Amino acid sequence: MSTAASPQASDADGSVSPVVVMGVSGCGKSTVGERLADYLGCPFVEGDSLHSPANVGKMRRGIPLDDADRGPWLDDIGALLARERAIVVSCSALKRSYRQRLRAAAGRPITFVFLQGSRATLARRMGEREGHYMPLSLLDSQLATLELPSGEADVVTIEIDQSPERIVALAMNNLAIRWGRSTTEETTGGK
Repeated sequence: MSTAASPQASDADGSVSPVVVMGVSGCGKSTVGERLADYLGCPFVEGDSLHSPANVGKMRRGIPLDDADRGPWLDDIGALLARERAIVVSCSALKRSYRQRLRAAAGRPITFVFLQGSRATLARRMGEREGHYMPLSLLDSQLATLELPSGEADVVTIEIDQSPERIVALAMNNLAIRWGRSTTEETTGGK
C-alpha cells in the first residue's frame, strides 16, 4: 500500500502532516482551514490565492475551469504540500485524479478534510458572500465535477450543516485519531 493512501497521516516521528480542506465553493474551506491552522500552529494558505489571473478571469465571467486550467494550480499547491512540514491548504480537489496529483506531489501522507453539504446550503452561503470572484452560477458545474472521495482512506468527511466551531472540533478529533494523538495534545501543541 502506498504511504500516500495510508490512514495514518503523521510523519514517522508523530508530527502533524499537511492537511487539505476540500469541497466545492461555499462549503467553508477558508473558514475551517484558517481555524484548523490556528489550532495546529501552522500556516494556512488559501488555495484560491494561487490561481492564475487567467483562471480568476474565467471564473469571474462564469466560465468553469477545466483540467488544463487547474493543472498548474494543483502543481503549485502540491509544491507547498511537499515543501512545508505542517500546513493547512484550502483546495477544491474536486476529482479523484486531482487528489492523487496532490498526494504524489506531497511525497508523504496528507489528510483531506472534505466539507460536504447540500446544494441549497451551498447556494445560500455563496449568495451571502461579498467580493468573491466565484459566482453562484458555477456551483452546479462544481457539483457536477465533484467525485466524492468514498473509499479514500486519507479523507475525513464532515457535513457542513452545523456551526464552524463544531466542524473544526470534528476535524480536529479526526486528525488527532489519525495522527495517534489526543485532542488535548492537538489543541495545545502536545504541552
